Amino acid sequence: MATLRSVKDAVRSALYPAYEARMVKALPADRIPKHVGVMLDGNRRWARAVGHDSAHGHRVGAANIEPLLDWCEEVGVEVVTLWLLSTDNLNRGTDELDPLLDIIGDAVTALAEQRRWRLHPVGALDLLPARVSARLKQAADETRDVEGLLVNVAVGYGGRREIADAVRSLLAEHATRGTSLEELAQVIDVEHIADHLYTKGQPDPDLVIRTSGEQRLGGFLLWQSARSEFYFCEAYWPDFRRVDFLRAIRAYAQRERRFGS
Repeated sequence: MATLRSVKDAVRSALYPAYEARMVKALPADRIPKHVGVMLDGNRRWARAVGHDSAHGHRVGAANIEPLLDWCEEVGVEVVTLWLLSTDNLNRGTDELDPLLDIIGDAVTALAEQRRWRLHPVGALDLLPARVSARLKQAADETRDVEGLLVNVAVGYGGRREIADAVRSLLAEHATRGTSLEELAQVIDVEHIADHLYTKGQPDPDLVIRTSGEQRLGGFLLWQSARSEFYFCEAYWPDFRRVDFLRAIRAYAQRERRFGS
């Protein structure tokens, strides 16, 4: 049985590059999503399935981020948002959370050192340990002038928290201008709130990908994803391959977008 499985794996490895090349060539250039959000889900379940602890799963998952960014560049994606840690995840025990935060910090630092992508932390950084938020801010500073793919790194991120922070920022801004609440209530609209989101100035995600087979949004980009297309992949994040990504892009290109209607 092991020999048969090895043969199948070898055949698959030999055939997939040609298959993927055909997929890339067939993608219509005018139907590539500009902004792709990715929910990197399934690290812990993958680790349990292979007999390792959660930290191992998170490390393998972190190693899969750079290939994903390569694939995005390959097809012409301009913005990627990676959800690495939710605000709910911050309630995990320190035995799991502390190693995970260090793994995330190491991964972001490694991406910044390459100076290939412009990194932009999004999330409630004030909820994170100082050592982690400092690394995220340093990565942003070091890549601020890098031209190319914009990568939003969502750590300590929750969609409801983002909207609350946006409203709080909006109120504070108008308070400094002397605007009364009554005056603000008469003019406030969706654009005012959008201008205070973590992703202000960026296009909303055209496509949101979630790995691990879960089919729910879980609070990811709640405001921005109102008109997004969704693609749910059965593979756990550490097993997510280039062919899986290309299938998601192909599925997006084949859809008739109705923009939330």
